[in-house]
Amino acid sequence: MSSRARLTEDEITAALAGLPEWSRDGGTIVRTADAADFPSAIRVVVAVAEQAEALDHHPDIDIRWRTLRFALSTHSAGGLTELDVTLAGRIDTALRAGAA
Repeated sequence: MSSRARLTEDEITAALAGLPEWSRDGGTIVRTADAADFPSAIRVVVAVAEQAEALDHHPDIDIRWRTLRFALSTHSAGGLTELDVTLAGRIDTALRAGAA
């Protein structure tokens, strides 16, 4: 299981280097992606929900037709943790599988 310990600035920089579609917004990392259509977007969200439940770590998700915005932060740690990085990678996988 990924750690809920807050990452250092250097760890965040290194993690984002491996997540090129993600950007930092303060104590949060965010990604926006377009799916092929609304049903595809919902399939991606369902896949992400399953991964989030498995990790017991839940993203903020904004759905606007076929555009999805994900925001990750570990509120209990007051910033970014390994959980956020792990879930970001799983979201990337779900987006690739969902034809987004």
